[in-house]
Amino acid sequence: MISTFGQKFTRHAGITQLMDDLNDGLRTPGAIMLGGGNPAEIPEMDNYYRRLCEALLADGKLIDTLCNYDGPRGSDGLRETLATLLRTQWGWDISADHIALTNGSQSAFFFLFNLFGGECEDGRKRKILFPLAPEYIGYADAGIDMDTFIAGKPEIERLPDGLFKYRVDFTSLPFDDDIGAICVSRPTNPTGNVLSDEELRRLDAIARERGIPLLIDSAYGLPFPGITFTDATPIWNDNIVLCMSLSKLGLPGARCGIVIARPDIASAISNINGIISLAPGGIGPTLMNEIIKRGDLQRLCNDVIRPFYRERSALALNILRRHLPAERCLVHKPEGAFFLWLWFPDLPIDDVELYRRLKQRGVLMVPGNYFFPGLQQPWDHTRQCMRMNVVPKPQMIERGLTILAEEIERAM
Repeated sequence: MISTFGQKFTRHAGITQLMDDLNDGLRTPGAIMLGGGNPAEIPEMDNYYRRLCEALLADGKLIDTLCNYDGPRGSDGLRETLATLLRTQWGWDISADHIALTNGSQSAFFFLFNLFGGECEDGRKRKILFPLAPEYIGYADAGIDMDTFIAGKPEIERLPDGLFKYRVDFTSLPFDDDIGAICVSRPTNPTGNVLSDEELRRLDAIARERGIPLLIDSAYGLPFPGITFTDATPIWNDNIVLCMSLSKLGLPGARCGIVIARPDIASAISNINGIISLAPGGIGPTLMNEIIKRGDLQRLCNDVIRPFYRERSALALNILRRHLPAERCLVHKPEGAFFLWLWFPDLPIDDVELYRRLKQRGVLMVPGNYFFPGLQQPWDHTRQCMRMNVVPKPQMIERGLTILAEEIERAM
C-alpha cells in the first residue's frame, strides 16, 4: 500500500508522456519530433559553449565546480553577478539575497506551488490561479494536494490570415478567498502568447490587493533568453516571483532554474532545496556566471537566439499554410517561445486520437487537453488543439506537416 502522495505522483501525467516522447523522438531514427520542448541545436551557440567549457576546464573552474557542493541557495558567484546585472541593466532593487537557484525551473514551480497552494494550518486549502488558460503542461500535476489549481477561461480574438489570440478575461476570473498565488508564463507555453505589460500590471495590482504573490514563468522570456517577437518589458517588484531557466539558452541538461523574489521567499526555496536535494547543481551556474562576466549574455540573446527562433517560427507557419488552409486549421498568433498552437474547430476526432494517429506514422506532437489545468467547466476547445515545436530542421517540419495534413483530411 503506497501513500496518497505515492498514488498521485505515480499515475500517468501529461508531462511524463511529453518527456518520454521527447526522449524517444530524439533517439529514434526517422522520428519527426514536433513535440517536446528541447531547444534547437544552434551552431553558433554550440560552438560558444564548447569554447567556454574548454576555457573553464583549462583554468580549473569546471573541475572545482564538479568536485564541490554549493550552498542550498545555489552558487554565490552567479547570484552576485546576476544581481549586479539586473540592478545595472533594469534598475531592479535586488541583491544576491533575492535570488535562489534550483535544479531546473520545473523544480522551482513545484516548490512555489506547494509553498503558496495546498492545505494550511487553519484548515483552508489554498489554490493557484492561472488567469489565462491554456497554460504549461508541466504545471498540471505539480500540486501535492488534489485540486491545487484553478484557471480562467480566456477570451478568443479572431485575427486575419487564420490567426487568433487568447486574452485574459478580467471580468470572469474565478477569484475567491482561497487563492494563494497567481501564475502566468510569458511567453505562454504552449501558445507563444506574450501577455502585455498592461495585463501584467493589472494582474500584479490584483495580487497586491489580495496580499498574494504573482508568479511569472519567464523560461522563454525576459530578461533572458528573450525569445519574444513582440514589444514586452521585463517586470519585477517585491510582490513578483520571477522564474527563469538556462534551458532555453540551449543548456537544458544543466538543469538550472533561477528564482528572483523577496529574500524571505528566496530563503524558503533555499530551505526546500536543502531538504530535497542538498544543493542545486553547479555546472549551469558556473557557465552562466562566466557568460555574464564576459558581457556576452545580451549579445547571444539578441543577435543569435531570438533571431533564430523568430525565423524558424515564421518558416514553420509558412509551411503549415501550404498544407493546411485557415478553413482547416487556425493558429495562435506566434509572439514568442518556439511552438505553434494549432486549433482544429471542425475536426470530428479529438486531440488524443489525432496524437495517436500521428505517432503511428512517426510524427510526435502534444495533445492540447493537457494544457488546461484547473479549468472548472467542460469546454470542447480543450480537445481541439495541438502543440507543435518549430525547432526541427525545415525538411523535417515539411515532412511532419505533410503527414498532419493527410491525417486531418482522412479524419474529415
